[in-house]
Amino acid sequence: MRLVMTEPAERMDRPYARRWWALLVLCLSLLIIVMANTALTVAAPDMTKDLGLSSADLQWVIDGYTVPYAALMLLLGAIGDKYSRRGALVLGLVVFGGGAVFGYLADSATTVIAARAVMGVGAALIMPATLSLLAATFPRAERAKAITLWTATAGLAIAAGPVVAGALLRDHGWSSTFLINVPIAAVAIVAALVLVPPSKAGHHDRIDYVGGLLSVVWTGALVYMIIEGPHFGWGAKAVGAAVAAGVGLVAFVLWELRHPRPILDVRRFTGRRFAGSNLAVALFFLAVFGAFYYLTQHLQFVLGYDALETGVRMLPLAGAVFVGSALTGWLTPRVGMKWTVGAGMVGGTAALALLTRVDAASTYGDFVAPLIILGLAIGLALSPCTDAIMGAFPESELGVGGAVNDTSLELGGSLGIAILGSLLATSYSDHLSDATAGSKLPASALDTAQDSVGAGYAVAQGIGEKAQQAAAQAQQAGDPQQAAQLKQQAGELAAGARQMADAVGSAFSDAVAHTSLVGAVILGIGTVLVAVLLPRHEAAVTEPEAGEKAEKKAGKAEKKAGEKAEKESADSAAG
Repeated sequence: MRLVMTEPAERMDRPYARRWWALLVLCLSLLIIVMANTALTVAAPDMTKDLGLSSADLQWVIDGYTVPYAALMLLLGAIGDKYSRRGALVLGLVVFGGGAVFGYLADSATTVIAARAVMGVGAALIMPATLSLLAATFPRAERAKAITLWTATAGLAIAAGPVVAGALLRDHGWSSTFLINVPIAAVAIVAALVLVPPSKAGHHDRIDYVGGLLSVVWTGALVYMIIEGPHFGWGAKAVGAAVAAGVGLVAFVLWELRHPRPILDVRRFTGRRFAGSNLAVALFFLAVFGAFYYLTQHLQFVLGYDALETGVRMLPLAGAVFVGSALTGWLTPRVGMKWTVGAGMVGGTAALALLTRVDAASTYGDFVAPLIILGLAIGLALSPCTDAIMGAFPESELGVGGAVNDTSLELGGSLGIAILGSLLATSYSDHLSDATAGSKLPASALDTAQDSVGAGYAVAQGIGEKAQQAAAQAQQAGDPQQAAQLKQQAGELAAGARQMADAVGSAFSDAVAHTSLVGAVILGIGTVLVAVLLPRHEAAVTEPEAGEKAEKKAGKAEKKAGEKAEKESADSAAG
């Protein structure tokens, strides 16, 4: 048996024998690029203290990964289709691992942001390659099951990131959350060469680089606008990005409609099944990433769990994703995609609706049911949508298909954090202002506390430290009158610290409830739209599937012709 797998998937006469091991490699690759984001949410506080990050710095540490990741996927997916999907995967893992090493060595906000951007480029190579290799390696009859496991891995990574990061942060610094990616990437590179068969389009024309570059411009500008506007205000940068995104999108669509071999045939979006699936993916990750953003903060700041404890308490979501994925594998063939996806979206809406009941007295027990329902909903809805999106593309465009699915996912996640995160911040600030009305808190301290829930608790802690200092001075004071005054001051400060902490917790809990209500409304409206778009009946064989069969047949014929030529050459030499 060869150490490196060299027989292309397209030339195999029968299903690849080690395809499930290959799927494990693809899922491992997916795991680290999703964990790279979720792990950072719990490492952010330590990183902020160590590097002295401003709120703007921290935001771009998080989103420096997202912009190149979302912007480059379509172009890099097409390049992988033409030249080598496995090559794109391996190169992406190398770039991702290099960015992780860079992040481990970083000692400033600028270098951390740059490291995250490099990792985003690697992720843009990896993500579409995993789906395109999956589709190329598995026969159509098994593809839905393989995609279900791929989706379940994404759900696991969402919850596993904080657990891994939390465990590392107990004994190591924040930089260890970067370094953990390196050995995993190294294992995935070796395993990819040994277990994943090479694959590329059997017949692929020249790449539409103009369309690819236009996709980079409008997607990158859109993601930048989504990040910049809600968090930093609608100044020149955000407005300029909005204009660039709009102009770039119009130019991209017009170019693709006129190009004989477009990088993405935008006419696909006129198909109800394809459009509905992309909308469902985007809306679901809007809800999931938005909810994850504020739930982790609530568990850490309001309920007082450390990073590892927070990660462990998110695990019910991961377990429920696996259960939901198993259910969708059984339900979809029986009731159809429309009903399975609809049930998942209704479940996601219900999970967010349950979170509207959160208040200052809520405990972790109040979050368990929403987490489980949300996990079940992810498992139910996303696998059929991903399968439908990939099924809309012929074999020669599987990388583009994966990129379209992943771009919908990433745009949805970015919108979730931007829209729901901005709403959360505004709601928290307003509720805190109401809760502290009439108090003797200095205006500067209130402004600081309104910046974030972490800043609010830091203000309360600072007041408490002043109370302790006043109490210590009272004990050392020789004048009884002065001691009494200091003791009274210490008591007032201590009471103020408790009131401030209670006000911060109450304000953030109310903000979570209010934001969840808006998220539930958005996802509820989206559920109706997706239900209208998705067709009730599904065609047995789609045109892309027929094209795929034709291309595989051509690949087999090419292989046989090559073998015949080699045999004739050998016979001639022997003669």
